[in-house]
Amino acid sequence: MSLDRRDLLRASTALGATTAIAGAAVLGTGPAASAAPAPAAPAAAGAGAPLRVHVVLFDGVEELDFAAPYEVFSAARFFTDRTVEVRYVAVSGPGYVRAAYGTRLAVEHGWDPRQADVLVVPGGGYARREDPGVWAEMRRGTLPRALEAAPRPGLTVAALCTGVMLLSAAGLTRGRPCTTHHRARPELERQGGVLKNARVVDAGDLVTAGGITSGLELALWLVRRELGADAATGLETMLEYEARGTVWSRPATPR
Repeated sequence: MSLDRRDLLRASTALGATTAIAGAAVLGTGPAASAAPAPAAPAAAGAGAPLRVHVVLFDGVEELDFAAPYEVFSAARFFTDRTVEVRYVAVSGPGYVRAAYGTRLAVEHGWDPRQADVLVVPGGGYARREDPGVWAEMRRGTLPRALEAAPRPGLTVAALCTGVMLLSAAGLTRGRPCTTHHRARPELERQGGVLKNARVVDAGDLVTAGGITSGLELALWLVRRELGADAATGLETMLEYEARGTVWSRPATPR
């Protein structure tokens, strides 16, 4: 399927989803009737600028870990007036990476978190310490050092599954609310993370999520936070997927 045809199909699905939601609200029937979409939230600071999402790749990365967030953020453009730019990046620069199950991926962009609003770190290979993956990246140290240097005002660093352990190796989860894959939680806590029993943990500029499929929840939550509830609801309808599990978020600071 060509990219143009795929975009056309997505756009048609998105239009149908939006129409169905709006129609149900107007007619007073269907699942949207009891909770009709609220008016669009006021534009956040910088809302006129593109939302720039960088998804980090490395050898041994889990396919679903990176594909689910990429799909959600890429499709988000059908549900918002704000431009959404999504790209794969690698700390080693442009080239190829081989994922956990052998998928060979071309990475066209180098490492530059200064040009990102959201940096998403997937996991992979944590159970097999001798293979490419999270453990190999921690031993090499290049990616953890790059992550350690990445935070700045305006950047949200997000990770899912055992990608959170790369943030831990970078010192970014120490003393911060976080979560990860259930098998890595004890180690995350030993390394100083403040473990929360939630599917997604939003600590402001640090957002983490649980196991492999939680990449969907992570991305849908960030779409809701950055682009609004209507965008997230439209995406769920298009994807035929309802976000599940608890989102832990830090209480808003009283004014």
